Amino acid sequence: MDNGIIFNSRMLDIVLVALIVAQVLKVLFGLIRERKLNFRYFLDMGSMPSSHTASVVSLTTAVGIKEGLNSTFFAISIVFAIVVMYDATGIRQAAGKQAALLNKIVENIRKKEGYSLIEENLRELLGHTKMEVLVGALIGTGVAFLMS
Repeated sequence: MDNGIIFNSRMLDIVLVALIVAQVLKVLFGLIRERKLNFRYFLDMGSMPSSHTASVVSLTTAVGIKEGLNSTFFAISIVFAIVVMYDATGIRQAAGKQAALLNKIVENIRKKEGYSLIEENLRELLGHTKMEVLVGALIGTGVAFLMS
């Protein structure tokens, strides 16, 4: 499991493939939802599935397979994955909700006062739901097992 095709590192190849699979699925889910192809989803943060989670879980799974579940590398990797997933569902999710509220406040001021405090809206899709993180974790695990 040492030689990769893209990065000359199998681990990095697994992470890249998991990331790409998750991002392609975002485009496909957007197509289903909106009934039109929007490649913007390929580069977007947020939405189904979590590509951050797919990446870190694929790395953690690949490390577990190669180094063993009792290895120091696996312990480091699993802590890293937990922090990323917690951040995606907690902190970034909350930041997205705050951005949505601020956008509404600014819009109300614009309507009432006739001017806007900011020129463009804040990004609202920053974090993930627990389901988006779970699907990202399943993708990461699956890619790592298939490629290991």
